[in-house]
Amino acid sequence: MSPPDFGQESGETFRSRFAELVAWRRDVRRFRPDPVPEDAVRESLALACLSPSVGNSQPWRFVRVSDSTRRAAVTASFSRCNEAAAAAYADERAAAYRSLKLAGLREAPLHLAVFCDEATGAGHGLGRATMPEMLRYSAVTAVHTFWLAARIRGLGVGWVSILCPEEVTAALDVPADWRLIAYLCVGYPAEEHADPELVRHGWQARQEAPLLER
Repeated sequence: MSPPDFGQESGETFRSRFAELVAWRRDVRRFRPDPVPEDAVRESLALACLSPSVGNSQPWRFVRVSDSTRRAAVTASFSRCNEAAAAAYADERAAAYRSLKLAGLREAPLHLAVFCDEATGAGHGLGRATMPEMLRYSAVTAVHTFWLAARIRGLGVGWVSILCPEEVTAALDVPADWRLIAYLCVGYPAEEHADPELVRHGWQARQEAPLLER
């Protein structure tokens, strides 16, 4: 089996479409109630599991959160953390923060929690003796790959970080050595926009990443 030749003319089309995919990868907070097809979930997860990982350890652990009580516990954690975050701002910035919709926990038909198994023996420790955080970084690559895979299937993903990791871990009753990396809301977007929501609502403009020379 040969790798695809992206240098051919058809490769230019692929590169253009890939650029569109990356540009349209959005943090979605507004979802339609339509259920997510199981094959779309499975196919996106299969692609996510092709992500690079330190020592080929594949430490990502995906948990589908369907139980209403567990979902309610996660939503309650978000509410507490969101209120604390709002209180940390002052005046106009606090008002701007409170005006933002920062999660689609109640609307999203699918919730996925992504953990890093920090006790995994896979990979035999290769590459992480000096940088043990590489296990968590590896799990992040799986999250991003899943995000892109879901997008090409018309799905939107929202990464909720305004949560207490310990509360979520306890609510989902996962092994003690698993560390929460991401809590994802997944579903069909209720609306589509070419610009990120935080740009559109004036919270933070996009910035060019500087390339430093040494």
